[in-house]
Parts: sequence; C-alpha cells; structure tokens
Amino acid sequence: MTTDTPTAAQPIVHMQQVNKHFGSLHVLKDIELSVEPGEVVVIIGASGSGKSTLIRCINGLEEFQSGHIEVDGNPLTPYGKSSKALQTIRTEVGMVFQQFNLFPHLSVRDNVTLAPIKVRGVSRQQASSTAQRLLERVGISDQADKYPSQLSGGQQQRVALARALAMEPRLMLFDEPTSALDPEMIGEVLDAMRELAREGMTMMIVTHEMGFAREVADRVIYIHSGQIVEQGPPAAVFDNPQHARTQSFLSRVLKH
Repeated sequence: MTTDTPTAAQPIVHMQQVNKHFGSLHVLKDIELSVEPGEVVVIIGASGSGKSTLIRCINGLEEFQSGHIEVDGNPLTPYGKSSKALQTIRTEVGMVFQQFNLFPHLSVRDNVTLAPIKVRGVSRQQASSTAQRLLERVGISDQADKYPSQLSGGQQQRVALARALAMEPRLMLFDEPTSALDPEMIGEVLDAMRELAREGMTMMIVTHEMGFAREVADRVIYIHSGQIVEQGPPAAVFDNPQHARTQSFLSRVLKH
C-alpha cells in the first residue's frame, strides 16, 4: 500500500535572472523572486529603484530582455513576443495603478462590467450582479449609477479595484495605489486592500505606506537600483534590517 505525498503548491509568480533595460539604463538586475498562492508581498524602495517596473513585467506591460518569468504556470518570453500565455496572464492578473484609468463616459457599474462582458464573454446580467457584489465589497455600492467625475479620488480608486476583481484574478498587482490620493482618502483604499488580504488574495503591492506594509505583508522586499537587497517578514525587515542600504532607506522614511 502506498500513500500519496502532498505536492508543494506551484508559485503564482516565478522570476529567474530577470533583466530589464530602458536603453542604456539597467533597471532590473538579475531578479530572483517567487510568490506563493495566498501570499501578500509588499515591495518598498526609493523612487526610481525599479519597483513599478518589476510588477509591470509580470503582466507584460513592460518587456524584459533576459531571464524567465512564469505566472501561474504561463511563461513570458523576453522582448514581449506575442504569445497565448501573455493573453492568459492578462486575464488572470488584475492590476490597480496610481491613476484610476476609469472610462469617464461610463457609469461606475459599466466600468466594472465592461471587461468581463468583452473579454470573458460573461452575460450582462451576470456581470451586473457580480459588479454589485464587488462594489459592496469595496464599500461603494451606493455609487453604482454615478460617473467617475462625480466621485472622490478614494471612491474612484475603489471602483478601479472592483473593476480588477471582476475578472476573478488569481493575482492582484498594486502600483502605489494611494500615491495620487489626498491624505484623508488613503485610508479607505487601504481598508479595501486589507480586506482582500484577510480573504487570502495573492497580492504584490508597491507602496510607500510603511505602516500598511508592516500590517498586511507576509514578506517585505526592499529594492535598490534594480536589485533585491533584502527581504523577509515585516518585523525582521523593519525592526532589524541587515543591509546598510535598507537601514539607510528606513531611517529616512520612518522618520516622517
């Protein structure tokens, strides 16, 4: 009689020796990174360090020149060559940007239902039902019939979050989602993201909100000049950083 040995879950994201250049500028340098299902990874670092470029490479918004990226078992190729895998990745990875990128001529509900109807072939009735549930989930179901211009920045960003979730992503990427918001609106967006973390959504988050990073992250990654300098549990990185560059960065940002 034999017993089956459980197999380890395949990483949602696997990056190996990834290099990215903008002309002569070497933006990402030999990136090695894996993200497990259900893990919340927060990426910190100074402006221009490569944080946003890293996550944009994961869903093909930026080309990379060498190395290997695999997202939920789908390989991305260097130089952004068109592939079926890239199309699959873009339906399985949701992304929320600094800017909200909502369609101004569509209602909140229509902004959320558009992609499921057009890309996934979901019926309008089903998409509308899902949109209502997701708008409730992010706390703005009463705004469904308004247009983006009638909403605050925090509300618009929560619409953008609901829109990304409507595609039922396996992975959510956040590129400094609160940086364009007034201070009083940041909390409502972070609250919605906290709820996603509690529900077990796999997330990679680029942020300058250090308190939020400490609270929600399973792992914090510090990037400097396109390289992963240090990573670990939030308590280890924030309270006992091992690398001098991490220490210097945190001493600056945690003073404010």
